[in-house]
Amino acid sequence: MPKIDIHVLTCDVLVAGGGPAGVPCALAAARNGARVILCQDRSVLGGNASSEVRMHIVGADNQGIRSEKLATEARETGIIEEIRLDTCVRNAQRSASMLDLILYEKCRAEENLVLLLNTTVVGVEMGDGRITHALAERQSTEDAFRIEARLFVDCTGDGRVGLEAGASYQHGREGKEEFGESLAQDTADRKTLGSTILFQARKHDRPMPFRAPPWVRKFSEEDLTLRPHGRPGLDQGLEYGYWWAEWGGDLDTVKDNEAIRDELLAITLGIWDHVKNGGDHGAENWALDWFGFLPGKRESRRFKGLYTLTETDVFASTEFEDAIAFGGWPIDIHPPEGVDRPEEPPCTKHMMPHLFDVPLRSCISREVPNLMFAGRNMSASHVAFASTRVMATCAIIGQGVGTSAAQAVALGLDPAAMVSDSEAMGRIQQRLLRDDCYLIGRRNTDESDLALRASISASSAQRAGPPENVVSGQTRSVHGKHGAPPNRAFEGAHRWMSEPSAGVPAWLKLAWEAPVRVAEVQLVFDTGLHRLLTLTHCDSYSNQMEWGRPQPETVADYQIEGWIDGRWKPLERVSGNWQRLRRHRFPEPQEMEAIRIVVDATNGLDHARICEVRVYSS
Repeated sequence: MPKIDIHVLTCDVLVAGGGPAGVPCALAAARNGARVILCQDRSVLGGNASSEVRMHIVGADNQGIRSEKLATEARETGIIEEIRLDTCVRNAQRSASMLDLILYEKCRAEENLVLLLNTTVVGVEMGDGRITHALAERQSTEDAFRIEARLFVDCTGDGRVGLEAGASYQHGREGKEEFGESLAQDTADRKTLGSTILFQARKHDRPMPFRAPPWVRKFSEEDLTLRPHGRPGLDQGLEYGYWWAEWGGDLDTVKDNEAIRDELLAITLGIWDHVKNGGDHGAENWALDWFGFLPGKRESRRFKGLYTLTETDVFASTEFEDAIAFGGWPIDIHPPEGVDRPEEPPCTKHMMPHLFDVPLRSCISREVPNLMFAGRNMSASHVAFASTRVMATCAIIGQGVGTSAAQAVALGLDPAAMVSDSEAMGRIQQRLLRDDCYLIGRRNTDESDLALRASISASSAQRAGPPENVVSGQTRSVHGKHGAPPNRAFEGAHRWMSEPSAGVPAWLKLAWEAPVRVAEVQLVFDTGLHRLLTLTHCDSYSNQMEWGRPQPETVADYQIEGWIDGRWKPLERVSGNWQRLRRHRFPEPQEMEAIRIVVDATNGLDHARICEVRVYSS
């Protein structure tokens, strides 16, 4: 008889689920000093963005609608921007598997992070109302794991860890009276958003017939009147599947997932059969290249946290003192029955006037003190969830939760205790800002940042981009239409921009009245946050991006110099940069009176741009 080996592991933070929230959560916790174990039940990371599902990552910029150059830059930064930029440059071919690889590499590179793929958390052990251990299984190697941790973060989407721990949750749609929401149902029910299976198709140089299996669904043009298909345009072309091929929201999206998968295959292939054989859709030479067997799930369990985010909060952009992330995707409501309701549009979107806060309290269990959650299972009403559920928003919530978890470990506090601790929340928020996350109305006030005490000058500057902008405390423009609420927007470009006529090299200098000890210089570059940027298999969507190359605004080649003993001494030289956040830690801290960043080349723009400079002595 095969023997199951049981492994006993210990960490500070156990993260279950390696999707859009789980990966940034685990990376953030590990990068902030916590010992992390990440359990992912699939062989790849990325969840709905992975090669198994292939949905493109969307977020607060609402596919470019909430965007205006140097006015409204809503694209998420931090770890998700790092991932997007790497994917853009290293994956010009737009391969789904390359994103899997990049996520895998980032987890493997973190010395504080142990990655367990194909490993499912199947239970927990409790003591005094707390989770003491997670129990996980990896069937592929006949191994089981008993994992002790101080904190447990459920990023599984379906909420398996919280379910096993007895944390309360909501499944379905609340009625109007529960939270006073105008967009809620008159009466509560158990229905959710449905799931989708996507496909990819490729054009050939000859006709490519399609013979549908006998069990596919049959669709007429009338059935799809409100669901555009088979013509050029975003989410309408032949090369990429249809997000609206949705079904199963009137079933249990956890317990009925296998039945939902079977029906979605019949629906997806039935739609393709209609495109190929149900009239002229320009598809004669097109053939399926891939289609999924894993449904892209939108909604299942939502935990009940210390606070439930509601429609009122997202529409009014309620200010939360414990904010750890922001949102901006519209309230995007779909009929639960999906394609079985052909008379209804596949979605109804309600645009919020401004970006909105996501509070830490919505990511902490109300019953289990050492349980947190991030992603689509966070504490939000069904209506508010219709905005927060998208993957880029889940990613920055994940980074906020991971950063908070690491801080809780460092301080020896339960997450709930930090919410009411202004000093602890200040540390979390300032760390998120330092890691290039954006928080509405929050600025860099880090007392250890020497750049805030420097006098700043430059070789040249545009009127809208003076050199002192690099210490404005904010690294993007959000004062434009649909940006941050006006009282928290801090108008301006928030970056140094050299004069184009002066050309490059161009330099930016920080000087102090007395020598300072410099151990690290941190730079944030412009990466065109007003522009779409995400891996997509939709050609018309990708054509709106600068894909397959660095963003043109980004500094490519630069030097860092220190004024030491009466001369400029080279400290660092970088060529071929494409990232937004760059940290330069020197082997030996040195005393210097000034530093200078010399920009030798950009990736296409005719002038230099730097959004922020930070300087640290340790």
